[in-house]
Amino acid sequence: MRQPWIIGVSGASGTPYARAVITALIDAGESVDLVVSRAARLTLLDETGATIRDAHWKDDVSAWLARDLGDLAYWPAGDLAAGPSSGSYPARGMAVVPASTAACAGIAIGLSKDLLQRAAEVNLKERRRTVVVPRETPVTRSHLEHLIALHDAGAVVLPASPGFYGSGADATAQQLVDFVAGKVLDSLGVPHTLMRRWSGRLGER
Repeated sequence: MRQPWIIGVSGASGTPYARAVITALIDAGESVDLVVSRAARLTLLDETGATIRDAHWKDDVSAWLARDLGDLAYWPAGDLAAGPSSGSYPARGMAVVPASTAACAGIAIGLSKDLLQRAAEVNLKERRRTVVVPRETPVTRSHLEHLIALHDAGAVVLPASPGFYGSGADATAQQLVDFVAGKVLDSLGVPHTLMRRWSGRLGER
């Protein structure tokens, strides 16, 4: 039985994090269900020039990722009857990357205004691994409260805050992106080689 990881891409800046997570999951031989919110499409266009159209998602997502799609399925964000909207849909878990303040708020209060928010709420209620990756900084009190609510509901709150110990102070942007993506895969329990792990020895790279 196919049992995918659901990846939700919301409208926060940070679409390279989503690309790195999706690519790493495909490389690991995992199945992926992709949901891209309406706001995320604008962010993708601004940050990468990529467009995601529901009717042409295979070509558009393949162009964005610059690779074959492996076992990747796509669900329109407005389709609240899609598979991931139900707890009986056989998903392994979900990551929302990047997670906008609006997405965090919507998931925290159970708003389910689109498929991304509904799928995240479903994964939380089913006690499946759920990771949210907020990017915005600094944060307001209300955003902090929503993040605490998500933590208390069982989600892993994993801010897009890359460490430098793996690649040093001269780390490239891609190395920093891969560090965050690696932490997401760690939280999902998927093996990867995206980053060098701390060995306990200073300066070892």
